[in-house]
Amino acid sequence: MTTAHAMPGGDKQPLKPVDPLECYDCHAQIEDMHSGSKHATVNCVHCHDASKHIETASMRRMGERPVTRTDLEACATCHTAQFNSFVEVRHESHPRVEKATPTSRSPMFDKLIAGHGFAFEHAEPRSHAFMLVDHFVVDRAYGGRFQWNDWTKVTDGMGSVQGAWTVLKDADPESSDQRKFLSQTATAANPVCLNCKTQDHILDWAYMGDEHDAAKWSRTSQVVDFARDLDHPLNCFMCHDPHSAAPRVVRDGLINAVVDRELGTYPHDPAKSKMLSMEKVTFQRGGEDFRSIGLLSTADSNLMCAQCHVEYNCNPGFDTSTGEKSVGMDDRRSNHFFWSNVFDYKEAAQEINFADFKHATTGALLPKLQHPEMETFWGSKHERAGVACADCHMGKVELEDGKVYTSHAQRTPRDMMGRACLRCHDYWTEDQANHAIDYIKNYTHGKIVKSEYWLAQLIDLFPVAKRAGVSEDVLNQARELHYDAHLYWEWWTAENSVGFHNPDDARKSLTLSIDKSKEAIKLLNDAIDAQVASR
Repeated sequence: MTTAHAMPGGDKQPLKPVDPLECYDCHAQIEDMHSGSKHATVNCVHCHDASKHIETASMRRMGERPVTRTDLEACATCHTAQFNSFVEVRHESHPRVEKATPTSRSPMFDKLIAGHGFAFEHAEPRSHAFMLVDHFVVDRAYGGRFQWNDWTKVTDGMGSVQGAWTVLKDADPESSDQRKFLSQTATAANPVCLNCKTQDHILDWAYMGDEHDAAKWSRTSQVVDFARDLDHPLNCFMCHDPHSAAPRVVRDGLINAVVDRELGTYPHDPAKSKMLSMEKVTFQRGGEDFRSIGLLSTADSNLMCAQCHVEYNCNPGFDTSTGEKSVGMDDRRSNHFFWSNVFDYKEAAQEINFADFKHATTGALLPKLQHPEMETFWGSKHERAGVACADCHMGKVELEDGKVYTSHAQRTPRDMMGRACLRCHDYWTEDQANHAIDYIKNYTHGKIVKSEYWLAQLIDLFPVAKRAGVSEDVLNQARELHYDAHLYWEWWTAENSVGFHNPDDARKSLTLSIDKSKEAIKLLNDAIDAQVASR
């Protein structure tokens, strides 16, 4: 049978099916996944141009490597509704609103994070269709090198999904150095950052980003060159195995935490971890282990989303055993999932002797937290009740022909109350559900602002203490308290629900932050008073 398929770029090219048995001769692991699965009738050539590979390959050598599709449109041939929902733009969101603005989540963020690249720009999230292109243009990442072709492209969800470089331009295509093209920018991006934005490089990246003869890219690669090689956000195969259609994860840091370090899928619930398990499957190149995927025993959108919505290291940093900024991208600590909640994080960071940055005013070595939605959700009332991310953010939709599919628009439940909150809380109206959401988020935001006030007071006191001659021993005690106050505050500015995913933990953590700041302030004020009295 000869079929036509819309290849990237819009060209129609005929597909000539191959005999899968020929492929299975070498790819036994793929046979186990593909044959007898939901995708058993999907021929290899749908995703792989393997014609020359079949002619040149043998059991002993790869031959000419197949061209493998990574674009989302490969799946859209059959899963059209899911694809169309993914490229939808939620125009009701507030694009490129920085968290540090007075009316946003964290009005004192820049002061509290001083010394870290996120102070240059840290915006609220928007539709997943833009997750790769928004990373390329953010002021903290590439020094302003990458920009939109023009401002009309900022709402082009389809273009951003079909290919990042159809909507973006490079200020200097002839160079690959990380340097500033615009004022008030930073060059903080690195290859690990990009692993939760896209997996276009999945076949060219060894496990954990280690250097490997068969890997085109690694943690230490030139990030500008790496970025130019990437096109598509949130590939379908990040969550769905293309050979079997089974649920899976591909993010190596998550597989390392769950399987290699034996922390389990739900570290605080061994029974749930046993029920929802992950099997690590490793693929070889040249007779050596190369890359791995994690097959899930049961579809679990919490784990699928945890490939990105999680706290992890994705940068160089400080070795806390020496106090030196000596952890480079060649160190696996620069690609590390802590897989800990806010109350366990400090111990987990101490185990690997890691801190992200040194605060510009206090000199404290601090963490820089990333979107820890999964760990926040652990132990919440919703998680305990069996609710998962997709239940609230990827509702079921019925098509005109009666078929039901899962929306891949990843929206706030406010957009689909009938398919989210009101499925369980059927005694509420939509207005009541919105009121409850606002009640929780407003209360948490109030605690965030209070935490920021007291952290700012602490930070402002450090120069005063130094001028007064307070000893380094006392300053170090205050820096330790600054770490705690910062951790218990920033978790909730990095996490994107403003406390809704776990209101109880949010209150406990943020009030702990206030307590720690006040304790440090008293410590420094007492030391300052003692210095003044001794003169």
